[in-house]
Formats: sequence, structure tokens, C-alpha cells
Amino acid sequence: MPRPPGHGPGFEVRRQKIIDVAASLFAEQGYAATSINDLGRAVGLAKGALYYYIVSKENLLIEIQSRVMRPLLSRARQIAELDEDPLLRLLSESLLTIIFRRLDHIWVYEHDYRSLSGDELETLLGRRSDFEDLVSGLLAEAVDQGIFRALPPRLATLQFLNLHNHTYQWVRPEGQWDAAFLSREYCATLFRGFGASDNALPDVEERAAVFKRDRPGLPLDPEAEWQPAAVGG
Repeated sequence: MPRPPGHGPGFEVRRQKIIDVAASLFAEQGYAATSINDLGRAVGLAKGALYYYIVSKENLLIEIQSRVMRPLLSRARQIAELDEDPLLRLLSESLLTIIFRRLDHIWVYEHDYRSLSGDELETLLGRRSDFEDLVSGLLAEAVDQGIFRALPPRLATLQFLNLHNHTYQWVRPEGQWDAAFLSREYCATLFRGFGASDNALPDVEERAAVFKRDRPGLPLDPEAEWQPAAVGG
């Protein structure tokens, strides 16, 4: 059902809240087991009023993924354009930051994307592919620069993604490890394995710390504002 034109200023805030509640319900009850009426009760809206904010239950899977992938892709592209090192380490922390914050959303679209078909499935898989291409590009640059040994590009990308993406299955945001700590550990494991020599790794963390200290206007958090004027500084 198409939404009528002329949304008020609070429309998008309310819509995003509905998406977040849907992610929580789908993660807890399962996508198939959760009805539109269940969602309506959870957000205090009748079915007809709920459709003012959402297109369909199926489209909610795309919207849930968008809550993760839209800011993540934007931040990843900004990181890839920086004249900085180590870009993969910065991207790693950015990815883990959104995983920590949006566990329900990630759980839902990782488990329920098979419920989609046609254009909706193509949209979801296309966003994943865009992010994978960014990772592959940064890995290829590291190989070209002699930082990493020659690696099969697809295999190297899958190693990076597998180590990060499965974190949602076990991580606890209130636990002893935060996104920055896990990024340090993951990248130490990956970079030592990928490294062209033992000299490539030791200052990765030092350079990452300098970047974060000297460029507070370029946060790694995908949902924080990025200050364009600071790029290339």
C-alpha cells in the first residue's frame, strides 16, 4: 500500500522506531511467526495506521537491513576515500560498531532474507555486494602496496567478512569486549596472516589511534556525523 504524500516532520522518526521494534519482534519471535497485528500492538497502531508508515511486512526486511547497511556503506565509502592508513583497520572498527548497536537488525536479515524474492531480494543482496566490493578494493590496495602478500581476492574478502560478520551470533554489547578491542584482535589475526613481512603489522594500532585522536570529526561510528571538511587533512 503506497504511503500518502505530505508526511509531517515526525514521520521519519516514528517510521524508524517502528522498524526498530519490528527488528526486535522478528528476532525474538521469528519473522514468519510475527504478524502485522503483532507489530501494530507493539507500536500502538491499528493495522491501517501502521501501513501509513510501512509498505508491507516483506519490505520491513529491506528497511531493517537499511538501518545497518545505509550508514555502514556511507561510512565505508568515506573511509575508502581517505588518504590514510590503515584503512582496513578503520573499516573493521566501523563494521563492528554497527554490529554491536544493531544486533537484532543483523540477526533478522541474516536469518530471514530467504523470505524475500524478486526485486526486494535483489536490493538486499546488492547492498551486501557493494560492501564486499569495498572490502575487496582495500585488500587489493594493500597487496599492490606490498603490505599484504599476493592473495586470492575473493578468499581474502571472505576471510575478512567471516571473522567480522559472525560476531553477531555470540557478542554481548554489555560484555567485556567492545568494538575497538575486537577490531584490534581481529585485525592482528588477519594482518599477520595476510602480511607480506613481519614489518607490516606493528604500527597498525598506533596509526589507528593517531587517526582517531587527531580526527574526531571523522568518527568510525557509521551513525555519527562525518565532517567533510576534515577529509584529507
